[in-house]
Amino acid sequence: MYPGAYDPARPAVVTADGGRTLTYGQLEERSLRLADHLRSMGLSRGDHVALLCDNDPRVLEVYWATLRSGLYLTAVNHHLTADEAAYIVRDCGASALIVSERLGELASHVGALMPDATLRLDSSYETALAAASPEPPAHQPRGADMLYSSGTTGRPKGIEPALPDGDVREVPSTFQLLFQPMYGFDEHTVYLCPAPLYHAAPLRFCFVVTATGGTVVLMDSFDAQGALVAIERHRVTHSQWVPTMFVRMLKLPSDVRELYDVSSLKVAIHAAAPCPVEVKRRMMEWWGPVLYEYYAATEANGITFIGPEEWLRKPGSVGRGGLLGVPRICGEDGKVLPVGETGTVYFERDELPFRYHNDDARTREAQHPEHPEWTTTGDIGHLDEDGYLFLTDRRAFTIISGGVNIYPQETEDCLTLHPKVADVAVIGVPDAEMGEAVKAVVQPAPGTPPGPELERELLDFTRERIARYKAPRSVDFTDALPRTPTGKLAKSALRKVYWS
Repeated sequence: MYPGAYDPARPAVVTADGGRTLTYGQLEERSLRLADHLRSMGLSRGDHVALLCDNDPRVLEVYWATLRSGLYLTAVNHHLTADEAAYIVRDCGASALIVSERLGELASHVGALMPDATLRLDSSYETALAAASPEPPAHQPRGADMLYSSGTTGRPKGIEPALPDGDVREVPSTFQLLFQPMYGFDEHTVYLCPAPLYHAAPLRFCFVVTATGGTVVLMDSFDAQGALVAIERHRVTHSQWVPTMFVRMLKLPSDVRELYDVSSLKVAIHAAAPCPVEVKRRMMEWWGPVLYEYYAATEANGITFIGPEEWLRKPGSVGRGGLLGVPRICGEDGKVLPVGETGTVYFERDELPFRYHNDDARTREAQHPEHPEWTTTGDIGHLDEDGYLFLTDRRAFTIISGGVNIYPQETEDCLTLHPKVADVAVIGVPDAEMGEAVKAVVQPAPGTPPGPELERELLDFTRERIARYKAPRSVDFTDALPRTPTGKLAKSALRKVYWS
């Protein structure tokens, strides 16, 4: 479905503070006007629009305008430097750029790249919409997003899908076909989005909610207590999180957590990074059996799902595949490994599901050596006898110490809920004898002094719980770890400090 199919007075998007509302009638009219304006600029099917914006309800106007015009939309991370953001705008080949003036100098710098094809929210954007036609054209070819990877293991890569066939009003998207029945999105859904809309999952899920008649509750940015306030205030039924958000909510004082009524939650989805078993267990003790997990990537090359009851039987699993490719575990030679053995996670497909924009070499790197339609995003894991996938870590983050592979995720999971740890990353650092040594980099909890005493406590804590060769040999302390706003740890930036 599309926005015009629903009651025009129904709220499509509201801000968490209640200050702004975008109705379905407004979303339909404004996205049609923007689509008309983009056509008047000469854009046609297959052209690209870049968007540099914070969490503004009008992001959904831009999304629907490009979706109903056969265009590609590239949402740009507004936390990048000006040069990094400009690289993405140039690399995607944008024919038009929409920027938020609230981003100040960043918006000005990037907007200067395309002075004659830039719409600025709050000024030229509103003027353009007022002059454009709200009449729907006879044919509205379906477009797509072309998003960039988060760049946690290197420079961001543009992920270019094939444009789907059909009219946006008649042919549902793959994301709607997958997620609507899986999580029960409908006109009664109230979906909390606490993450930035330039990221694939928040943007695509907000699209699915507005394609199925629900209401998106949009936070400016994640705040642990603020999220609980929003759940209670708006009687949120559905939401999506990353494990870092769970950890921060769990570390709120218990009397603060107990202030808020979260009983309206029916489905709390989480993805983007593996969730420590104990974190998920404690969240279900608090919120009930409403946690649903999926494993996928911006590349949309495959997906697995697992519900709360399944997870209690298979703790630590990210589920089973089949709806969008079958997971295969392969060794370095590309051979499929037996059940239980750890290797690279590929998804078996009948055709290549994506390409990296302007980067054939990286596309080839993602392909299986013998089956080029199988692809990987670099994760490591294993399958059990029932076909459930368990992730181990990212291939790029594997520590090789004395010839032994060590996956830092297990060590991080061990330390995550320690009461004196606010955040933690485990990396390999140069070691003359072993090649690499395991190091933990810890942000202490507020009020906890860093130093040798805390280091000894954390080292002893891990050695009591995991094999000694996996435990850190040393701990460094920091005021903050480099994380993306979606919660992903930017380990490549951290590793550079020790390997430069």
